[in-house]
Order: sequence, then C-alpha cells, then structure tokens
Amino acid sequence: MLTHPRHEAAQKTLADLIIQLRAVRTVPEGYEFQQELLVRRLEADEARNGYSRAVKRMRRGRGPQAGAPEPQSGGDPTLLETWQFEHDVCERIARQYMCIGDALAWRVFGFERRYIIALSQNAPPGVMAGKEGLGAEREQVARAWREDGRFALLHDLTNCLRIGDVTVFGNDGSHKIVEVKSDPERRSSAQLRRIRTAEAALQGAGPLPGEDRRARLFDLDVPFRTHLDLLRTGTERAAVEGLFVARVPGDRALFVTDIYGYTAQGWTDDEWGDRVSRKFTAALRRAGIAEDRTRNIHATSADAVSRDPLRVPFAAYPLHPVACARLIGDLAVFYVETSGPALADSLCEAGIQSRWILPPGRWELAARDVLMEMSAEFSSPVPDAIADRVFHRRDLRAVLTRTLQMYRSEMDRYLIEMLDQETWIEGIRYLLGAYDMEGRPWPHYCGENQVWV
Repeated sequence: MLTHPRHEAAQKTLADLIIQLRAVRTVPEGYEFQQELLVRRLEADEARNGYSRAVKRMRRGRGPQAGAPEPQSGGDPTLLETWQFEHDVCERIARQYMCIGDALAWRVFGFERRYIIALSQNAPPGVMAGKEGLGAEREQVARAWREDGRFALLHDLTNCLRIGDVTVFGNDGSHKIVEVKSDPERRSSAQLRRIRTAEAALQGAGPLPGEDRRARLFDLDVPFRTHLDLLRTGTERAAVEGLFVARVPGDRALFVTDIYGYTAQGWTDDEWGDRVSRKFTAALRRAGIAEDRTRNIHATSADAVSRDPLRVPFAAYPLHPVACARLIGDLAVFYVETSGPALADSLCEAGIQSRWILPPGRWELAARDVLMEMSAEFSSPVPDAIADRVFHRRDLRAVLTRTLQMYRSEMDRYLIEMLDQETWIEGIRYLLGAYDMEGRPWPHYCGENQVWV
C-alpha cells in the first residue's frame, strides 16, 4: 500500500497542501486553496469509482468496463484482487485529502472545538465524485466569493462537518450553515432540523443533534495545554533513527516510528522487534505502567485519518508539514499507552474519587464503552424551614454526589492529543463542580487556537 505509485505521489501533494494551507491569509487565497484541494479529492474519488465498478463487474464474471482506470500497482489485471487493491488505495488517498479538509475546517472555525463537536453529529459523507447536487454546492461557494467576497466551505471536503452542505463565513466573523439543493423546491426537513439543533446547541440553548438528547456542549474555563512538543521531537528523531520512545508526563509512554528512518538502519525484522520491545518496555517502566499491561489502554495514529470526526486532523498538529504528511499517510506512526488504574490513582491523588471499571484485556473498544467513573460530593445547609417540616430538627446538611463516566473517545483524546495531565484533571474538577450542568457534557477547553496550526 505505502509504495503504490498513487500513494507515493499523494505524499508529496499532502505536504504541499499543508504548506499552502498554513500560508493562507485572505479570502481569495482560501478560495483558491479549497479549489485546489477539491481537484485532488475528485481525482481520487473518480479513480475509486472506476475501480469500484470494475470490481463489481469482475465479481459477476465479466471484465472491467471500457475506459476503466489502469491498475498502477503492477499486479495481474486479470485478478479481482488487483482491482480491489487499487480501489482500496484510492479510498485511503481520498481520506487523506479529507484530513486536509478537516484542518481547513478547524482553521476557519478558529480552532474552536465546539463547532466541530456540534457539526459532526451525523452519518459520514460519501464519495464526492458523481454526487447529486455537487454542482449546486460548488456554485454556492463560487457565488459567495463572486458576489459578496465571502469564504464558503464545502462540508463534503471534510470528515468532521456532517450537518449542512456549506458554511458561509461573513466578513464580520459570523457564519451561516446552508443546506444546498439543486432543486430549490426540494428541501430536507430532517436536514434543516439538524442544522437548527446544531445552531441552538452552539448557543447553549439545547442538546447536540444526534440520538443522545442529553448530550450538551460544555465550556471549560481551563486553558488547553499539551505535550505535543515531545511528539515533534519524536517525529524528527524517528525520521533519522527509525524509532523514538519516551515517557510522557501523566502515566503515559510514547512510541514513534518512521519508514524512512527505519529503512536507513538496515535492521532485520528480528532486530527491529528486539529494539522496539526493549526500548518501549523501558519507557513503560519509567512511566510506571509496565507491571500489568492487561489493564493498559492505547491510541494510535495508524490508518486513523478521517475515520473519527472528533479527532483533531494531523494536518493541524504543530509539527513540520512533512511530518504531518507522513502521519497522514502512515509513513510515520505514533502510539501512546497508559494504565487505567494508574490514571485513576493520579485522579485520586488530586482529590477526585475515581474508579477504573474496564475489565482487563479489553484492547478493542466501542465508542460508548465506559472506562472510568469519577465522582465528587458536595454539602450545603438544609434551609431551617425544610428541616423543621420534614425532619423536625435544624442544623442539617444535605450531601449531593455527582458522577462522571468517561467514554473511549475522551480517553482517546487524552492519549492521541497528549493532553497535559494537570489540565485534564482540572477540566474534570471543573465539570464535577459545575452545579448548573445539565445532561451529558461534551467538554472543550479554551485557547486551542494557541496549539493547533
């Protein structure tokens, strides 16, 4: 997969696009960048569609259709596996371009995660090439620029924006989520309801769109801090030395590898495995999480781009553009591991009652799996009138308990974004102490624009 000609060509394009995105300063530059990204995405999607059609025909015992794209892998064109492989390569490349689109979305929304959370609560987008209504959406983008000098973002270029078709940004900092239809008489009431629900959630006036009607955005008045400087060091070192391991503050260990650095060392598979085992075990030991790895949990960058809409795109990470492109294309991979019980102990030491509840040996987790529970107690005087009437005595205090459950997605964020543990603990403390909090909170920190690029 990684040495396929299409994949290798996309690697350079990804780095160039990241450089271009970071250089965008004006609306015209943003418009031109989006057009360039759209061309790249449609090329990948059109090839994917062609290979998909060939696969379907071959499964029915027929040959590829006339005009089918030629396989570029060097595989036998008479075999179904060759055409399926070409399809899979194009699917992966399309997701990699969506990662650039996600970085564009994060940037135009000012790196405020609440917009991403609110607009990601829907089914993932499909293939852009051949999509009904794409022409109308592109015209909406062009009209916003041509008539009003405003930037409009195509949602289908991203994985994270799944509600509405286009967001039009005003020159005054405002924005409008738009549903675009090629036939103005055809409107989706369900889509419009999701847009209205998302807008209300962003204003703090209702739940997030989606199945969980208790889910709500929650602003944490806690600055966002990370240890991504360690990942920057790791990607630089791994590009030369093949691998990098380190203890990360907060009961974690980091492993980074890079295919170019690995190849330059000339290691055999056995030598590679031995080095990884020794070095990573040492890092786990330094982090204090090597004793019982059946209670450990991890997150990885491998083949992860544009699958989870809540993940910050690697194109926005504060790393060199080439390092970002290698992470997107899996030519570099990083992996972060922690111990659940050790993490719960750190919370307890900070004064937060915590309990790790995930059973040992669970490595593959669903998004809604509960990993840990954290609780806090609050007491307050019972008003004398109530105490007299109900309990027939005074000087009573009421004790209230609040419990938070941590899902896999929050743990993934703690690991893959290498969130500073003190920041993370302070955020949990803030949630537990929020008396006015309703429903199930989706927290987001302040100051993320100081971290992501």
